[in-house]
Amino acid sequence: MENILEELKWRGAVNQVSDEAGLEELLAKKSIGVYCGVDPTGDSLHIGHLIPFMMLKRFQMAGHRAHILIGGGTGSIGDPSGKKSERTLQTMEQVRHNEEALTGQMKALFGKDNITIVNNYDWLKEISLLDFLRDYGKLFNVNTMLNKEVVASRLEVGISYTEFTYQILQAIDFHHLLKTKDVQLQIGGADQWGNITAGIDLIHKMEGSDTQAFALTIPLMLKADGTKFGKTAGGAVWLDAEKTTPYEFYQFWLNQDDRDVVKYLKYFTFLDEAQIAELEKKLEEHPELREAQRCLAKEVTEFVHGKEAVVQAEHISKALFSGEVKALTAAEIEQGFKNMPTVEISSEPENIVEWLVNTGIEKSKRQAREDVTNGAIYINGDRIQDLDAMIDPAANFDGKFVIARRGKKRYFLARVTK
Repeated sequence: MENILEELKWRGAVNQVSDEAGLEELLAKKSIGVYCGVDPTGDSLHIGHLIPFMMLKRFQMAGHRAHILIGGGTGSIGDPSGKKSERTLQTMEQVRHNEEALTGQMKALFGKDNITIVNNYDWLKEISLLDFLRDYGKLFNVNTMLNKEVVASRLEVGISYTEFTYQILQAIDFHHLLKTKDVQLQIGGADQWGNITAGIDLIHKMEGSDTQAFALTIPLMLKADGTKFGKTAGGAVWLDAEKTTPYEFYQFWLNQDDRDVVKYLKYFTFLDEAQIAELEKKLEEHPELREAQRCLAKEVTEFVHGKEAVVQAEHISKALFSGEVKALTAAEIEQGFKNMPTVEISSEPENIVEWLVNTGIEKSKRQAREDVTNGAIYINGDRIQDLDAMIDPAANFDGKFVIARRGKKRYFLARVTK
């Protein structure tokens, strides 16, 4: 079996490992159970969540047994990690809705081989308060818990007993999966180190100090400019196609900085060392071609949304760049023009000058006539210079849209609503 730890190190994906020598020895001997968890705090993963799950996917592809834990139980109380104040508790109905949505996304990413999806609500709900205090509470030292970074960082502003006990629940998860699924390794983000090692401590206390259980965390990912990866001016980049369209998703990766793209190729694609080295060489020799970014966008979009989404995203990109928007379908227009200036229009044909003013694309008839005459106006990809031309919304895109362009790059979407 390949040395998965060495590959992860080459990819820059290892932050901390507990007992690295012991884990390497175990991985060399057999296929092991590995798990990574996510709480259903929302109904979609974003690309920040994707980082540890990409590492879990690599373990799966290397022949190990991957386990995904959807935290229906822990998600109902809130993880203090990464938060400066208490989380707002969700209703159990919202938690269950989110569980279903995340489970669907995970099934799409991981397929059916060597993968098990579990929900910690199934076993945590069976533990009574007295059992929790007697069987688990006695095994946790409060001083040790206070020293965990995730708790220590919150002491100044305060932390509720509910969130304080989160690390105990995550420790119970690790112990439960060890006993029921033979899971010996937990993967998580850098901020999960304290929670994961709490699980190892619990396992050693309950099962014996020679029981093999390991932790592996992923570094906090920062962009070259020092800001946190995954955030854009428009907010998070979601895996849900309704929240972030496949075209927007593709464009996010396509627009990455030259200084970051090789790192992201290592993290987010399954290309090997030789393939990435070749792309790095092309980046150095011809950065203007952006081949590394195109490959990154293609690989990650295909992984999350499938091959057809890549074809569609590339088609939209090419049409917008060239101005040949007539070839787009109505569905592609929905994606490509989602964040462009949009106006509502009726389905009635109208003179181009009147239409440009009534939609607000032009401020006055004088300016509209001037721009039309000068060849600055394009309707559905065609340059219009005839002042008597009529705009017929029914002529293209199933009668749903008219695409106007002023100058080289200023696009406007007119949506038929009346």
